[in-house]
Amino acid sequence: MHDAVRAAMGVVFVMGHSSHAGRWVAVFAVAFCAAALLLPFVGPFGLDLERVRARQEPDWSILVQLRVSRTLLGLFAGGALSLAGTLFQAMLSDALATPYTLGISAGASLGAVVAIWLGWQQVAGIPAIWVASLAGAAMVLALVVGSALQQRRVSSFSLLLSGLAANSVCSALIIVIYGLVSTTKSFSITRWLIGSVDSVDYSALSGFVAVVVLAAAVVMRQARSWNLMAVDPSWAATRGARVTRLTLSGYGAGSLLTAATVALTGPIGFVGLVVPHLIRTRIGADHRVLMPCAFLGGGVLLAGCDAIGRVVIAPSEIPAGAVMAILGGPYLVWVLRQRSPL
Repeated sequence: MHDAVRAAMGVVFVMGHSSHAGRWVAVFAVAFCAAALLLPFVGPFGLDLERVRARQEPDWSILVQLRVSRTLLGLFAGGALSLAGTLFQAMLSDALATPYTLGISAGASLGAVVAIWLGWQQVAGIPAIWVASLAGAAMVLALVVGSALQQRRVSSFSLLLSGLAANSVCSALIIVIYGLVSTTKSFSITRWLIGSVDSVDYSALSGFVAVVVLAAAVVMRQARSWNLMAVDPSWAATRGARVTRLTLSGYGAGSLLTAATVALTGPIGFVGLVVPHLIRTRIGADHRVLMPCAFLGGGVLLAGCDAIGRVVIAPSEIPAGAVMAILGGPYLVWVLRQRSPL
């Protein structure tokens, strides 16, 4: 009871500093916009601004067709993964929870690998890898939650164990499929599993951005309810929060954000851990501020990692997923040494 009271006081305290918190959102928004404008000009070789203004080739095509699209993908993919991580950390009351914790990312990865293996192109006019990723994520989520519901009382621990098992099974199946495919497809799978934000056509990018923006809007509208849930679900119910509906919405939105991102970028780790955890420790746990800041900060981080990967060993490139792992691994070790309850 005392812990719940202290948590409630902490939430109220954070809410009372809304003007200060609002400045944080503005700072992250400016950083997001600056990244969108500046990072397309970062690459293994420079672009002539005069030629770009005159739309002369090849500078214009390199900027618009290659660098702008991958920068936008990095911004929205990083935002999606970071927001999904924020959701899972809130639902599981675990500061180290990520989209990978419940096996959601592994399920989406398995679905995408199956689509590559079978050579599927489209399903009802939608890219097959999107459909397969979403189906894989939904299947794993249903199995994990269903397994946890077999217990008399669903706990975060039972969900985490079920997620660990799902991760192991999906990873094993991916290895089996990898051994069955042709050399060409094995290269495609390997390249995809590394995790990168390589250029994507604008039709796929626009669809992805629409999905992410819609899911993010739904989640952020529920931010006040997530503040109540952070205290205690039972207490939140007495304050008008629809706990069951909110939880289902959270799992659904988190899975959708993860699956849509994995379908385009492959599995990219640590974004959903590093950004929400770091921002929470700096500006507090008010989800009305935490969620937009996590989304914007995650986008800047992943797009920045992609820019670093483009220049650090130019003219070769390091995939954004590898750069993120190099940065995120030490951070996770540091968090484990400093860990405190969410």
